[in-house]
Order: sequence, then structure tokens, then C-alpha cells
Amino acid sequence: MMQAVWRLSNRLHRWRIPVLPKICYAFNRIVFSAVVPPGVQMGESVLLGYKGLGIVIHRRAVIGNRVNIGAHVTIGGRGKHYEVPVIEDDVMIGTGAKILGPVRIGKGASIGANAVVLHDVPAGATAVGIPARILSSSDNYPAHSQADFVSSPHAN
Repeated sequence: MMQAVWRLSNRLHRWRIPVLPKICYAFNRIVFSAVVPPGVQMGESVLLGYKGLGIVIHRRAVIGNRVNIGAHVTIGGRGKHYEVPVIEDDVMIGTGAKILGPVRIGKGASIGANAVVLHDVPAGATAVGIPARILSSSDNYPAHSQADFVSSPHAN
């Protein structure tokens, strides 16, 4: 439901309707504890863990298609940097991860739970730890499918 409300607010924002996107934003903030501004560029088939609970996304962040974002993830700016994270397609972001500053997460990358990413992650790589370090990288990464993200019939 959080994503449906966000998509409505995003569409209203693009149509330059002034008040309704802010009401939708406030609804998501209060009900889901999610900070997802109407101006965020989010691709198709993005899956937000636990209906977006506790997710914080910077208003200028760019999120690609088929991205899985766990609960309590922060995707945001850092200090004096104007640039914000760019998440490419087919990325999996674990619960509680923080992606901060002018970083690019490559296509098919995986970010471990509670990782703090401060530098670019290449396509197909796995990043874990605080601060995050690259564990593995593969040029021939297996693309994540939406079925990979749903592990049980009780998932979101």
C-alpha cells in the first residue's frame, strides 16, 4: 500500500499539483514510518520489504528496475556532497543497510544487511560490513528475478 500511495504522490508531483503529494507523503510518514518523497525516481517492480517500513530515500535518489529494498534501509546524501546514490537495475539491498553519498550501485549487486556503503559497488558484486567492502565480484552475475525476492508465501 505504501508504494501505491507513493506512486500516486509521484504522479501528482509530476503533474505539478501542489498540496496532494504532500498529504500522501505525510500519510506514508505516519502510517509506515517511511520517508519516500514524491520526487524520487523509482523504477518498475521495486520491492520494498515489509511494505516500506522504516525506509528513508533521498528526494533526488535514482532507483532502477527490479530492486529489492529491505526494511529500515537508508538511501541518502552525505555531508557536503550534492550528489546522491544511484541504484541500478536488479540490485538487492539487505535490511538496515545504509547507502550514503555520491555512490553508484552497479547492476545485479547485492548489499548485505546493515552494511554502510560509502563507495561505488561494481555490477554483480557483493558488499558487506561497516564500512562496506567488496566480498566478490562477477562479470557474469546471475540477474535476480522477482521470484528470488519472495522466499515464502507469507512475504510482503
